Amino acid sequence: MSIPQQGGGPIESRAQLAEFLASGCKPRDAWRIGTEHEKFGYRLSDLKPLPYEGACSVRAMLEGLRDQFGWRPVMEGDALIGLTKGGANVSLEPGGQLELSGAPLVSIHETCEEVNQHLAEVRSVAQEIGAGFIGLGAAPLWSRDEIPVMPKGRYAIMRAYMPKVGGHGLDMMFRTCTIQVNLDFASEPDMAKKLRVGVALQPIATALFASSPFTDGQPNGWRSWRARIWRDVDPARSGMLPFIFEDGFGFERYVDYALDVPMYFVYRDGRYIDASGQSFRDFLDGRLPALPGEKPTLSDWADHLTTIFPEARLKKYIEMRGADGGPWRRICALPAFWVGLLYDDAALDAAWDVAKRWTAEQRETLREQAARLGLRGEMGGRTVCSYARELVEIAAEGLKARAVAHSFDADEGHFLNALRDTLGRNETLADELLRRHATDWNGDLSLIYRDYAY
Repeated sequence: MSIPQQGGGPIESRAQLAEFLASGCKPRDAWRIGTEHEKFGYRLSDLKPLPYEGACSVRAMLEGLRDQFGWRPVMEGDALIGLTKGGANVSLEPGGQLELSGAPLVSIHETCEEVNQHLAEVRSVAQEIGAGFIGLGAAPLWSRDEIPVMPKGRYAIMRAYMPKVGGHGLDMMFRTCTIQVNLDFASEPDMAKKLRVGVALQPIATALFASSPFTDGQPNGWRSWRARIWRDVDPARSGMLPFIFEDGFGFERYVDYALDVPMYFVYRDGRYIDASGQSFRDFLDGRLPALPGEKPTLSDWADHLTTIFPEARLKKYIEMRGADGGPWRRICALPAFWVGLLYDDAALDAAWDVAKRWTAEQRETLREQAARLGLRGEMGGRTVCSYARELVEIAAEGLKARAVAHSFDADEGHFLNALRDTLGRNETLADELLRRHATDWNGDLSLIYRDYAY
C-alpha cells in the first residue's frame, strides 16, 4: 500500500539498513501469505474512468466501503486516500485504480475468502453509485489524458519525475493493474534462494496471467503490454536484478543496490517533500539537498524501499510483481502458484533446478518473449508454455506437501485450476481477448466491460 511507512527511529549506522531487511526472517510456522490486487473503476453510464470527486467516483467508493463495511479511513490532508481494517488496506493507485492489500494470512483458502469478501463489498457499493470494476493488466480503451489524477503527494512527485527517466512511467502509473503476492523467508540464504527463483521465473507468471493486449482501443502487439511498459519505466529501479545471482548475495548487497536507486521523496509532518533524483547515501550523511543537515529514520528507509520496482522486490518479505491484473478467479491462482513453488523445500529446489543455469541474457530473453507472445514465446529451445506446465505441476506438488486442508479440499491445489485451464488451451487471457475482439465482438472493444467486469 502506497502510504507512509512506519519503520522505526533514527538511523545511527549503515548496518541498520541490512538489519531492517533481516528483521523479516521468520520461522516456517510464522510464514504468511499477503495478496494484493488492483482493478480499474469506471462509470457504467459511459465506461469512462472514475473521477476522484462526485456522486459516482473514487471517493464515493471509499466512503461507501467505510460507512457500510466498517473500514477505517486513511487521510492525506482533507483527501480520503485509503481504508484499513483487520490488517488489510484499500488504497488508491495514481489513476484511481483501487487496490486491496490483503492481511497476512495462513492459507490460500483464507486469502481467497478475503478476496471474495472484498470484491462482494466493492460490487455492492459500486452498484449503488453506478460504477463497475474490471481486472485487466492495462486499461484497454482510455488514453492517458482521460485518466484522473488522485490527490496523493507522492504521485505528484512521481508524475513530474517519471518522464525524465523513461518513456512509459506515466503509462505504468495511470494505465496498469497487477496482482501480487507477498511471501516470507526464514533466513538470509532462504531469502536469497527465493528471490533468485522469484526473479528468474517471474516471466512465467507474466505469461500465465497476461491480460493487456489492447491500448487506446486497439491491439498493441503484446500479450502483456503492462510487462512491456516496465521495460521502459526507469532502469535505475526496475528489471531483473542480475546481481542477485552472484555468489555471496545477501541483505548487504541488496542495501547497496537500494542506496544507488535515486529517491522520490521524504515524508515529513503530513506532507511529501520532493527529493526526486537525490541520493539516500547523501541523506545518510546529512547532505540531502531537500533536507540539509537532516538524517533519515528507518521510516524513511522503509519508504524508499517502496519506490524500487524490480520484478521481485525485497522488503521485510518478498513481493512477486510480474502478473497482470485479471478476473476474480485468477486472483487466487497467483498466490497458489508462488506459495506452491516457494513454501515447500522440495518444490523450491525443483523450481531452482529449472532456472539455475540460465544466463542473464536468457532471463532477459524470457522476459521479453513472455510479454510479447505469452505462452507462445521461446527461450533456450523451449516454449514458455512448456516451462509453465512444468512449474505449475511443481507448484501443485508443493501445495500437496503443505497439505493445508479446508472443508472438502485436502490441500490448496485446486486454486491452480485457472492456470491449468489456460495451459490446456495454450491460450492466455490476452489471446482469448484478442480472439473475441476479432470474432464475437466484431471489433467493439467496449464489450470487454460487459463480459469481464467483476
